[in-house]
Amino acid sequence: MSTEALYQEAAQSIIDMDEDVALDVLKKAEAEGADLIGLLSNGYSVGMREVGDRFGMGEVFLPELIFASEVMKAVTTEIEGKMEGEALQKKGVMVLGTVAGDVHDIGKGIVASLLKTNGVDVYDIGREVPAEDFIAKAKELGADFLGSSALLTTTMVEQQKIEELLAEAGLKGKVKTLVGGAPVTQRWADKIGADAYCEDAAVTVKYINELFG
Repeated sequence: MSTEALYQEAAQSIIDMDEDVALDVLKKAEAEGADLIGLLSNGYSVGMREVGDRFGMGEVFLPELIFASEVMKAVTTEIEGKMEGEALQKKGVMVLGTVAGDVHDIGKGIVASLLKTNGVDVYDIGREVPAEDFIAKAKELGADFLGSSALLTTTMVEQQKIEELLAEAGLKGKVKTLVGGAPVTQRWADKIGADAYCEDAAVTVKYINELFG
């Protein structure tokens, strides 16, 4: 089976919310020696984004979104487990969370999974996280990166607050900040002084990989 066909099957398994099929695709990919990280980022994650887009347009409902996310979690856990022990280049520590006032975390979960399989130590601090907690965790861990997700226009200001608190703590420039979320744009990232705007998980990984050559 071609790589593209595997990707399509993986994406469709998430759209169909079928965990058995999703895991079968993973077994098939392993048997064929396919790149599992590529399968995650170009297959399963594509399907999850499609479900998220359909939810946003009212074409699928919350229970379906939850079922799809559970299937996504199952396959990412499997892939993360298979990647453990492999000689991945270590690419720093990231604190990742959804800002205060915002409960959305599916996209954040995809970012966390993909970063882990690319050698980043990710500390997912959850959703509805106050800006102060982002800073405290970054200090505690000596983080290299701080990623914040905002899915509502009303919560984007929390990302600006994170930048301000980083500056007050003397960490501005020492900790690279990455911002994302549906209403977030490059213009917003530039305005608040974030180091990078990441449209999706693949862009996030690309940014960090480029920093590490």
